[in-house]
Amino acid sequence: MKLLRFDFEVRVSGVPEEPRSGESPARLVMRLARAKAESIRDTRPEAWVVGADTVVVCGSEILGKPDSPTAAGEMLRKLSGRTHEVLTGICIRHRQLRHASFVETSVRFAALSDRDIQEYLATSESLGKAGAYAIQGYGSRFVHGIHGCYFNVVGLPLAHLHRTLMQLGFPADG
Repeated sequence: MKLLRFDFEVRVSGVPEEPRSGESPARLVMRLARAKAESIRDTRPEAWVVGADTVVVCGSEILGKPDSPTAAGEMLRKLSGRTHEVLTGICIRHRQLRHASFVETSVRFAALSDRDIQEYLATSESLGKAGAYAIQGYGSRFVHGIHGCYFNVVGLPLAHLHRTLMQLGFPADG
């Protein structure tokens, strides 16, 4: 958000990030982004609120945030040598305005050896990251290519967010 040069405040929503049975990845990130934006009850009625959620999808499986090194290792093995999708849902709330959208980026991963995975897990970077890796960190060495927005893979598609805020009338001077 600092790169957008807007004044902002980060608030944690506490919204559970569990998918519903049969829910598509796009519907999941849109639902969670809306729930996160709605859960923030601001005392300033003029505030613009942005809720966002990111998931990694490998094949038809949604890979959320691993809760253990073992779960992270399993996710990395699934991503190894494959192309996967990263989806981020965004919901913008201002007064009576509600606008939701999502961005999708394809990421091509290198084939990972057990040693690659164990060395990466030792960094602890994989915990708390959708898909068990951080493209902006040590996980960057596994990424052979991307098609789409890099910042979406980091977790917030900045160009899309900026363009959408401007289209919705967000004040350019913040």
